[in-house]
Amino acid sequence: MNPIYDDVATLLLKLETELRRLQLWQDEVPPAEALASTEPFCVDTLSLPQWLQFVFLPRMIELLEGARPLPTACGIAPIAEEYFRGGDYTAGELIQLLEEIDARLQRG
Repeated sequence: MNPIYDDVATLLLKLETELRRLQLWQDEVPPAEALASTEPFCVDTLSLPQWLQFVFLPRMIELLEGARPLPTACGIAPIAEEYFRGGDYTAGELIQLLEEIDARLQRG
């Protein structure tokens, strides 16, 4: 099996852990309409942490479990930098983790 699958799975687990550590993890799933947004990162219906939890993580896990091709570019880290700029969260570790995910996917 391609080592990228193990690497990405590990990074996704770290992402969930970091979202929980920052208390950005939600127990309640957003409404189906919010998840069905056609905007990039569902910016019109979800916060970035919600998108990571309810859209990005499930889609990536589905790809991993099916050993399907992974995206080669996500560009999530720059979005996170903008989202958390001047906010109440110390999101440096989260942003660094998203940079690692972006870089690993880009390397293939």
